[in-house]
Amino acid sequence: MKLSNDTYKSMVLKNSVYDVLKYIAQIVLPALGTLYFAIANIWGLPYGEQIVGTLTAVDAFLGVCLGISSDNYHKSIGDSDETHK
Repeated sequence: MKLSNDTYKSMVLKNSVYDVLKYIAQIVLPALGTLYFAIANIWGLPYGEQIVGTLTAVDAFLGVCLGISSDNYHKSIGDSDETHK
């Protein structure tokens, strides 16, 4: 089934939203997980593995959503896959 350009455009994040979510996924969540894991081990804080595991799962989900949005954006403007891989 071939989707129209209008369909792809409706599944694309706005640039500002994409940029903020990408920053959160690439910088904030990994740094937060590392910080909590280190501090939890040093100070004996509870649920270190559970919190870091949750942050990692959220980060992976966010990465998938951003990847889908990016692919849909490039499809909507007619870019080929070879251009940005």
